[in-house]
Amino acid sequence: MLESNIDNLLALAAQIAWLLFVIYAVLVFIRTIRKHGMLIALVRLFSFPVLLPFLGAFAVSMLSLAIVFVEPQQVAVVVSVPSAGGIRPQPLRAGLHLIIPLLEHEVRYPIYWQTYTMSSQVDEGDKLGDDSIRARTRDGQEVHLDTSVIFRIDQGQAVSIHIEWQNRYIEDFIRPVIRGEVRTQVSQFTVEEVNSSARKDLEATLQELLNAQFAEQGLLLNEFLLRDITFSAAYAEAIENKQVALEGEEQKMNEAQQMRNLAAGRRD
Repeated sequence: MLESNIDNLLALAAQIAWLLFVIYAVLVFIRTIRKHGMLIALVRLFSFPVLLPFLGAFAVSMLSLAIVFVEPQQVAVVVSVPSAGGIRPQPLRAGLHLIIPLLEHEVRYPIYWQTYTMSSQVDEGDKLGDDSIRARTRDGQEVHLDTSVIFRIDQGQAVSIHIEWQNRYIEDFIRPVIRGEVRTQVSQFTVEEVNSSARKDLEATLQELLNAQFAEQGLLLNEFLLRDITFSAAYAEAIENKQVALEGEEQKMNEAQQMRNLAAGRRD
């Protein structure tokens, strides 16, 4: 990555500068101590010929700390000692920037689209194991829901996100808000409704509610996906028995119709 290349190059330049300075200072010290003794050698370390390369190495180090390159898929928040509130009011957008060495440092956040998934499948979600959302319908049936959200940070709100959440915005905001809203909205429907066309209404309602809550915290919601709904074993068995009964009844009706057709054919 370009950011890493620039950072590594500047850090390497600073290390080389300090290494060269140390080698030069040691050589000066050894040469002086041989000619003039320890006291003169110590004094010589603070002379202009030694201080000049020291200042050069120091300048390279400060330059490496001052230059910040923000990649196109990032935004950087600058924590700043001189700024009011300890932070610059505007984030750094993509490109090359300067900050004050030692008094400021940047914290980077991604602004590309991210997907967060909670799933019953062991290795499908962001957490290992069954991470589906367990909820109860209005008629008391337990259901498990697999969900995903596609979102990203609003780069204009990156400073607010840093102040309020730092890098905890997924675990401390997105995850609990989704789980809470899903449980609340599922409780408004019966299990039959959740298993029918009302599922689309549930998904649309959750999209609208989460969109508003995400926006309040500086996040942009692209889509909420209700990926799968798993019903309790008892309800699944009841549905299966009902389906079998319907198929049996339909078969009897077909047999009765065949008998009527056969009887009508004999009369003719």
